[in-house]
Amino acid sequence: MTPPLSWIVAFARFWYRFLVGDDWRLAAAVVLALAASAVLVAHCISAYWLVPAVVIVSIAYHLHRVGAARR
Repeated sequence: MTPPLSWIVAFARFWYRFLVGDDWRLAAAVVLALAASAVLVAHCISAYWLVPAVVIVSIAYHLHRVGAARR
């Protein structure tokens, strides 16, 4: 690969690994929570609580699943 293209690929890989990490489900939950809160705000419903709640529940579920897998 040429240097500019390899830099672009490396940059994309970094962001994918940074955002998705080791579990794509957590990233998908955050994206869905952001989309849902945008829809709620577009309908004049206060949704400041939605994203933190989804993140807390998603992380708790992830930790429970990982803990159960290690037993």
